[in-house]
Amino acid sequence: MYLVVIAWIYVVLMMSVAEATNTNGTLLGAVVTFFLYGVGPAALVAYLMGTPARKKAIKKREAEERAAHLAAQTATDPASTPVTPPPP
Repeated sequence: MYLVVIAWIYVVLMMSVAEATNTNGTLLGAVVTFFLYGVGPAALVAYLMGTPARKKAIKKREAEERAAHLAAQTATDPASTPVTPPPP
């Protein structure tokens, strides 16, 4: 996943260097190129590509919290039967 982002940042960095060293280019143009054409889209792509991993981590944390709650409930009142959580 990160290989695509790193490669894109490298390409945009080279474009920015070319912009800055060109006779008609400016340093401000190179900075604008780097951030608007490179960092912005790369950050968006990295965020979107990381969504499944974030969802999986949230579900795992919720399952652990549910298990801890059921264990605490059973430990405080051993006579009661634990309620089975609904399947995800």
